[in-house]
Amino acid sequence: MRVIFMGTPSYATEILKALLKESFVDVSLVVTQPDKKVGRKQIITPPHIKSYMIENGIETEIFQPKSLKEQKSIDKIKSFKSDFIVVAAYGQILPKEILDIAPCINLHASILPKYRGASPIQSAILDEEVFTGVTAMLMDEGLDTGDMLGFSYVKTDDLNAPQLFELLSKKAADLTLGVLKDFGNIKPIPQTEALATYAKKITKKDALISFDDAKKTYAKYKAFYFWPGINLKSGLKLKEIRFLENESFNEEGKILKTDKEGAFIGCKRGTLKLLRIQPPSKKEMGIIEYMRGKRIKVGDYLS
Repeated sequence: MRVIFMGTPSYATEILKALLKESFVDVSLVVTQPDKKVGRKQIITPPHIKSYMIENGIETEIFQPKSLKEQKSIDKIKSFKSDFIVVAAYGQILPKEILDIAPCINLHASILPKYRGASPIQSAILDEEVFTGVTAMLMDEGLDTGDMLGFSYVKTDDLNAPQLFELLSKKAADLTLGVLKDFGNIKPIPQTEALATYAKKITKKDALISFDDAKKTYAKYKAFYFWPGINLKSGLKLKEIRFLENESFNEEGKILKTDKEGAFIGCKRGTLKLLRIQPPSKKEMGIIEYMRGKRIKVGDYLS
């Protein structure tokens, strides 16, 4: 079967790898986001999936339209006469003209209809979900509202966002192959709108935390581990923390004690252990080293 694949980050790359290995699939075109400027030096950087293809000598054509709404983009995709379009974290909404070309199967990183939208994995961690997973769905003009074709579940355990992304990408790859093989026998299941929730786009503002609840702060740390991280009002970034307990009641941000590894920080509810931090415009360092330099001691407060 001829397949057009649309995806951008490492999550999508894992699915593409699986498709390329299968003899019953011919990936005729890969559509991904344009290269963009990254970092302080604004270095032009290709999407993860493009980098992977170049580094591994994969000769499948890569298409990077600025907009899928332009007629030339629609005509280009139409010209490949695909049987399916497989979509995974592509980054643009597909217009109806493309949805009508062939069945469009999206691999969304949640158990729909929960966590439609931009940040399903982070939202599952923030809400301390015991299970999450991947849904294969037929795309329509809504935001992750299409009929469902299959699911794959995982336990979230104590995984941070990058770890959960990696696990779900492998599950998504297996699910994609299963759905494509058995597509003709699958009866799509409509989503129940009353159960729908939305995962908003994450911004740098979400990085701000306070020591109010140890469990919730630790969930933020795991959810925002890759980006944007977490920091205090002072700009101090908390780079490595551990959750200890959520039963005690303490003064917010008080350093309760230290050991060789780090500092035990009291929250209004619970305790965290802080190991590594990064002061504004400085390198990452151990919290004990930071405390020595700032002459901070047990009984003082981090803010």
